[in-house]
Amino acid sequence: MEEEELRNLQFECRRCWHVWDEEYLVRQGDDGRGHQREMWLHDGVHVAPPATAATCPACGSAQVTTFPEGYLDRHPEARRIGEPAVPDESRLLSPVPKHLI
Repeated sequence: MEEEELRNLQFECRRCWHVWDEEYLVRQGDDGRGHQREMWLHDGVHVAPPATAATCPACGSAQVTTFPEGYLDRHPEARRIGEPAVPDESRLLSPVPKHLI
């Protein structure tokens, strides 16, 4: 017999620090050979377990970590509110003097 569980996973990108959550349907059951298996579905599509294949929706980085279940509900300060900061477009100046040949 197959069991279904709705899981809400919370992620953080280690590149741009974007925080988001996604909902997955996890089906657990027997594989027919006596072993337990899990099938992950996101929006009705079979996907790899998100801890192994998640990518940041903001920057596309695969350097993503998950929070423990309910962490963001207990720590709302971890969520950024509003737009991300605009990058500084000014030129960087090197402290090393140029050597002319």
